[in-house]
Amino acid sequence: MSLGWANVGVAQETADSPSTITAGVYVSPPFVTKEGERYSGMAIELWEAAAKTLGRTTEYREYPSFEALISAIEAGEAEVGVSNLTITRDRAQRVSFSQPWYDAGLRLMIADKDTSGFWQVLGGLEAAGHLRAMLWMVIFILTATVLLALFYRRFDRSFPRKWHVGLAESFYEVMSVATSGKITRPNILGWLGRISGGLWMVCGVAVIAYVTSSVTSVMTALSLTHQINSIADLPGRSVGVLTGSVAETYSQELRLGVRDFPDTEQTVAALLDEEIDVIVGDAPVLEYYVHSNPQLPLSVVGPIFHPDKYGFAFRHDDPMVRQVTLQILAHQERGELGILRRKYFGSDR
Repeated sequence: MSLGWANVGVAQETADSPSTITAGVYVSPPFVTKEGERYSGMAIELWEAAAKTLGRTTEYREYPSFEALISAIEAGEAEVGVSNLTITRDRAQRVSFSQPWYDAGLRLMIADKDTSGFWQVLGGLEAAGHLRAMLWMVIFILTATVLLALFYRRFDRSFPRKWHVGLAESFYEVMSVATSGKITRPNILGWLGRISGGLWMVCGVAVIAYVTSSVTSVMTALSLTHQINSIADLPGRSVGVLTGSVAETYSQELRLGVRDFPDTEQTVAALLDEEIDVIVGDAPVLEYYVHSNPQLPLSVVGPIFHPDKYGFAFRHDDPMVRQVTLQILAHQERGELGILRRKYFGSDR
């Protein structure tokens, strides 16, 4: 659907304007997408509709980060910044923004992975002190195996005479009593054997209960420790952000462990490679990425925080600020901005 912008109070202002505008862009799907040498996306479509109404054509110039884009507009290298540029106080001191055209905010992206693998559980058992106790149990079982083998060799003529066979038989007996309470060999000690067998069974039940409860508790603790659901879970985590983004500034203000990356693809790669624990970024960008890459084990979690708005950026005192603002307001009043949002996101929030 083509955008039907109203020609609201711009004819006189654009009469003497140059025909081509240099627009700086930062690639950030679905707002700015690059295929070959062609740019598309919600921000591009919105801007080109405005430029057409102004009687202008656009020449695009790509920049590697939001900060580089703002600096280019400030220096006059680009006349307008077209991307999902968040309006902030610091940026508004450097450039002028049009009427906001998208309500956004920050969210978290995490990798869906099993945080209770063998080595994680082993490390958790060691940290909780259970691993040392289990090692003592292993030593006890091995000692009992040797002593039981010596006992049977002396008192039970049917016991295997070869040491490796006898030790295997003894080990099986010890583990059978410890795990199931069953005695596999004949009782050769009478009532004394029954009492000792009963004591073995009690010890076996206690051992199994201890091992089961300790492993379960460690796995539960690992699940809770590794879970990230909100901004409150980020202290102590390694956080990935885009260079020069609002997410970077906000994360630094919270004194989080921040690593910056030039684009979303590299940030996601670092997350999947476990170089970082979580990504903080613009909610619609992260949501769109997960939706567009269903094969990747990624999730966007938690509510939106640090709500903000997107706008086009211009140099201070540029008359296009007013011209484009009027077009955005007219488009919003007719409901066409909502139609454009639904086209890219499936909703007009």
